[in-house]
Amino acid sequence: MDTNNRNSEFEYRGPVVNGFLMLTVVVLIAAAMIWFYATGSDSDALNVVVGIVGGILLLFFTKGYFTQEPNESRVLIFFGKYAGTCRKVGFFWVNPLLTRRKLSLRIRNMDIEPIKVNDKIGNPVLIGMVLVWRIKDTYRAVFDLDSASLGGVSTAALQAFVRIQSDAALREVTGHYAYDQTGSADSELTLRDGGEEINELLEKKINDRLAMAGMEVVEARINYLAYAPEIAAVMLRRQQAAAIISAREKIVDGAVTMVEMALDRLEERSVVELDGKQKAALVSNLLVVLCADEPAQPVLNTGN
Repeated sequence: MDTNNRNSEFEYRGPVVNGFLMLTVVVLIAAAMIWFYATGSDSDALNVVVGIVGGILLLFFTKGYFTQEPNESRVLIFFGKYAGTCRKVGFFWVNPLLTRRKLSLRIRNMDIEPIKVNDKIGNPVLIGMVLVWRIKDTYRAVFDLDSASLGGVSTAALQAFVRIQSDAALREVTGHYAYDQTGSADSELTLRDGGEEINELLEKKINDRLAMAGMEVVEARINYLAYAPEIAAVMLRRQQAAAIISAREKIVDGAVTMVEMALDRLEERSVVELDGKQKAALVSNLLVVLCADEPAQPVLNTGN
């Protein structure tokens, strides 16, 4: 088989003819039969033979026409043997002895429902994704996947295969990463902040699995990510505690800077001279005021 006619590793172009050309042939045969009977013949046997042969030819040619829209294909089978695939758009004719299985090449969208999976450190998480896929190799889709139905290919079987393989790939990817930085190295990639890197890896894993059935992934993207209900409350408190600690660190760092600035300004402008104990008391009071959750209540010393 000429490799220039191949659309993929296994698929190649089928033998199709322009439908209008063959329609012209049918019209010429019908016109020839009309002319033959119009001119007349003395032999009844010849009339019968011409009628039978002409009728068989007309019936044969009229059974091979089909119309194909964009992003559709016909897989041609000759008595169980693969005879090629037609991806062209328009009006065509093929040998009526060829079985034609219609196969859509259009992009399909699938929403993978969230599944419960353990991440790298063992925490159960719920993760779901959106998958965009299409058929790339019609040979594999028809002959390597058990999805054939009379006159075409079962869409339900194709979707079931894609869903199962996508589920397996999603579980595999999730098991290699932690949900977030909690309990893992700060520089390590996580599901929560992985973004495009996680999506690209997921797309590659699914492509590797779907290639055996002649399909390819256009896009795979995580659209749902959360802790499982049984640990969600605990992890929420843990995240809140981490957030509080981070906020406290910033507050303390800012308060120390402000206290240092206040002492330096007092010394530069000679507002007041403070000994060590007075500086310690001033620092203590300022830190209490700056780091307190609620406004501090001033205490005025009215004694001598």
